[in-house]
Amino acid sequence: MAEIHLPERAVITLAGDDAEHFLQNLITTDLDRIGPAEAWPGALLTPQGKVMFDFLISRTDTGFAIETHAEDAASLLQRLMLYKLRAKVTIAAEETDGVTVFTGDDAPDTAVTDMRFSPASITVKRLPGRHGNPDPEAYKALRIEAGVPEMHADYGPQDAFPHDLLFDRNGAVSFRKGCFVGQEVVSRMQHRGTARRRLVLVRGAEALPAAGTTIHADGKPAGELGSVAGDAAMAILRIDRAASAENLTAGDVAVTVTPYAWSGITLEPSGAEAE
Repeated sequence: MAEIHLPERAVITLAGDDAEHFLQNLITTDLDRIGPAEAWPGALLTPQGKVMFDFLISRTDTGFAIETHAEDAASLLQRLMLYKLRAKVTIAAEETDGVTVFTGDDAPDTAVTDMRFSPASITVKRLPGRHGNPDPEAYKALRIEAGVPEMHADYGPQDAFPHDLLFDRNGAVSFRKGCFVGQEVVSRMQHRGTARRRLVLVRGAEALPAAGTTIHADGKPAGELGSVAGDAAMAILRIDRAASAENLTAGDVAVTVTPYAWSGITLEPSGAEAE
């Protein structure tokens, strides 16, 4: 089992009589699905349906804990306070030395399971505080293997729709719970099947160039590399261009792209998706 400290993570807590109702009508996650000791992915969107903040949310004895990027924590807290109005909810930033992730089943009893890794049959648990040593490359490789994108590493704020990130496939977005900020746009994309960009696994014939390098499909830009670990990477890619291309390259490196098996996405010119 590996114990990887992530100093770049922060935690916000919400408590009070209205905490669940407040969040359920605001974020993409269906809180009814969150079981004990589970951390589910979610996002707070812009009214136009773009991801403004991404995070993990879990239940606590008094309400909910939101784990997000330390550089976004203050802005996310401010945004939550903006929506609070008269709701009976207390929102606070926790003092914690980042978060530690544990791979495998042998983790502290108080750790929560990161449900983003579950579709890939990988067990990852998380606990606030420093309980291991930083190993960003190991954590990045783990995310690439499982198909777990994170803001700032794989996309920028307000640069991606939830569908681009497979949030419609990993439990980060609910299309049944009712309204949330940006819900109308995201639901329209879902029902019309208009998502053209999807997160895929990229393999290079040799070590891949740096994150941000453009991927070309027969000379046309199809996306950019996100997190890179050796000859493997994630990328948000135009599925239609990748599917019809005879040659895919990232910089000078020939690459192949493969949809994550758990996603049900297929590489077809039409962008068709398996159900």
